[in-house]
Amino acid sequence: MLGCVIHGQLDLRVEELPVPEPAPGQALVAVRYGGVCGSDLHYWRHGGVGDFRLREPMLLGHEVVGTVVAYGSPGAPGPAVGTAVAVHPATPCGRCPECTGGRRNICRDTRYLGSAARFPHVQGGFAAHIAVPAEQVRPLPEGLELRRAALAEPLSVALHAVRRAGEVKDRHVLVTGAGPIGCLVVAAARAAGAAHITVTDLLPAALGYARLAGADTVVRADDPADAGWPSEADVAVEASGVAAGLDTCLRLVRRGGVVVQLGMLPPGPSPFAGNLVVSREIDLRGAFRFDAEFDEALRLLAAEPAFDALVSAVVPVREAEAAFALAADRSRSCKVLLDFGD
Repeated sequence: MLGCVIHGQLDLRVEELPVPEPAPGQALVAVRYGGVCGSDLHYWRHGGVGDFRLREPMLLGHEVVGTVVAYGSPGAPGPAVGTAVAVHPATPCGRCPECTGGRRNICRDTRYLGSAARFPHVQGGFAAHIAVPAEQVRPLPEGLELRRAALAEPLSVALHAVRRAGEVKDRHVLVTGAGPIGCLVVAAARAAGAAHITVTDLLPAALGYARLAGADTVVRADDPADAGWPSEADVAVEASGVAAGLDTCLRLVRRGGVVVQLGMLPPGPSPFAGNLVVSREIDLRGAFRFDAEFDEALRLLAAEPAFDALVSAVVPVREAEAAFALAADRSRSCKVLLDFGD
């Protein structure tokens, strides 16, 4: 089978790999689509994500959907063979204080598909077949087809970020960064009842996708004279992963407001307007991955065909490097999917 393996910075290879044998308790999934995530791009362009650096070749990918083809033991719990499924990419330990305290998304000993956070690395899902714990496969709701379902993982990230913000119903939400995650934050905030959503970005094409996701106002981040800048917002979600985006959030959120840092900032210290956090009593919160939001994401995707507009390209896995280059060019793309079908 074909798999998409990162060997180091700018060293992405499509390789012939053996089809895995599912162990007891595992499901073998024939992957159809895999979404190229910002973290996949970081591994490709920089050899790591934040403080997580590549130390060995690794299958990329954690946004995968496909069909169950076998189980590792007869009678294993899970959807029937032939069922279309999405794969939850996290395997929390279930024992640490975070897991037992209901915050499995920040488990200190979790395994996450396609992550170099631990060594040996956790191999990812960008392969024609993957073996995963059976409890991590979710049958797709009626009416949800695989192409749209590939957005379930990043939408879960967005839903978790909005949940971390607290109550957003009838409030003004600011989102900095209109990449795929930022656009899905817009959709998540809209689903949560936000009264007005303002999105900032440097690229007109990205702002166009934010409009499709449900933004009321879009603003060029490099244009201080843009009439769309809000005087203040109740909640701000930083989804660009740059310090300037965090600065914008802190300066534009109201006194006593909430800022959620969702974008992964560059490794090392990041300057920020800490005095504003103090003098305005701003709540600055982190948002990392997700847990039960995955099932909520599938339900939301099934109910809203408009999400299809955020999938800007589907590229055969043999052309993976071209797909990564396209996904890295936000002037030409939003969410790019790899196609592992025949």
